[in-house]
Amino acid sequence: MPPKAVDNQTGAVIPAWGEWPAEPQEALPVTKERVWIDGCFDFTHHAKSLGKTLVVGVHSDEEILKNKGPPVMTLEERVAAVKACRWADSSVPNAPYVTSIPWIDHYGCQYVVHGDDITSDSNGEDCYRFVKEADRFWIVKRTPGISTTDLVGRMLLCTKSHFLKSVRALIRVQGDPDSLQRIRDYSSDHTGKEPHVDVFTYDMDSEDPEDHMSAEERATSRYAFERIVTGKKPIPGQRIVYVDGAFDLFSTGHIEFLRQVAVTEHQRARRTGWYESIAIKEIDSQLGHSFEPMYLVVGIHDDEVVNHVKGSNYPIMNVLERGLCVLPCKHVHAVVFGAPFVPTESYLQSLPCGRPHAVYHGPNNFLQSELDPYADARKLGLYHDTPPHPYSAINANEIVNRVLKNRLAFEKRQAAKGAKATAEAALQSREQQEQEAATANSITSS
Repeated sequence: MPPKAVDNQTGAVIPAWGEWPAEPQEALPVTKERVWIDGCFDFTHHAKSLGKTLVVGVHSDEEILKNKGPPVMTLEERVAAVKACRWADSSVPNAPYVTSIPWIDHYGCQYVVHGDDITSDSNGEDCYRFVKEADRFWIVKRTPGISTTDLVGRMLLCTKSHFLKSVRALIRVQGDPDSLQRIRDYSSDHTGKEPHVDVFTYDMDSEDPEDHMSAEERATSRYAFERIVTGKKPIPGQRIVYVDGAFDLFSTGHIEFLRQVAVTEHQRARRTGWYESIAIKEIDSQLGHSFEPMYLVVGIHDDEVVNHVKGSNYPIMNVLERGLCVLPCKHVHAVVFGAPFVPTESYLQSLPCGRPHAVYHGPNNFLQSELDPYADARKLGLYHDTPPHPYSAINANEIVNRVLKNRLAFEKRQAAKGAKATAEAALQSREQQEQEAATANSITSS
């Protein structure tokens, strides 16, 4: 057997034809329209707007363990999360931890996109040093927010300081324009440029902050929907489908449930002749493109609701963070922040997208209650269960248990991350000083 080709810079094996981890096996022409990002993607991290095609490299469990510490999610689970993302056109499992030019060349990517922070390997060196030297590196401002390290810290320390009253309170009362902009960005379509997901809050119809209201006032307050991001509305002929939940630590259990809902609705459409309908074909012709038979609305419960039902320091992610994970999922068309635990008849009838034709619930029993939250949906003949699937057991409980079972290894990872962050900050500072010196020299010489 001939020896395997190796990238002399990174040491990464360059697969032979037939051994590349994702299609195509033939190398593509390198073009600026194809951009590459890579990472661990333990919990989904927006580069699509910089190109037409986004190729996502996903590191192996072994590479993450060697360079960063134990991953929370397996490679299979992380690849499934990337594939469900509306912006990802292709996923490449087992991508080298130190970005390899032969790999990005093979997949036709001229540039690699990364945040304005430094990511280092186990030797403390910049993972993107070779693409930077080749002038094939695009820097984008890193999106503020959650990291896997933050989430693991919450699991280990059982903190609740991340909880939010509600998304409406965050935006309207606290006046947080950055969070609203992030919701807009995460609601964009597959190009990363145009609106897609319609986003609402469901909260007390009052300008008074909840903290200033008495218990009696809160109990008797009228709740109302408020659109905070304008996305695409349902198209005549689409069935409106409603699901709800905590969607904490959004992972393959949630993704597979949403996929199954989409599959079930597509099967129903075929069975009922929806695709062959003359009316649907006429709408297709007017739009200039085909459309899905389902319009999926996802209700996300507030932190207080989840904590009341689940206890401990759940949810691990606050309602905004959980929503930012749900919004990029390719199956989702609308999101309601602050959805009630019990979707009553009046709530379902008043959904801004229209009364749902179906309400689905999956096999994930993360939020268990003696109360049947879906009694009204059953009474209205809207309720449907989805069957168990291979990822049914993967929910926030399972993920927290993984971390707690390996507490020692994750605590070591957290400590190492702190030391690594200091080294990465120094590396970034040195890089900035070198860039400033180079700029000063060019100005002087001119």
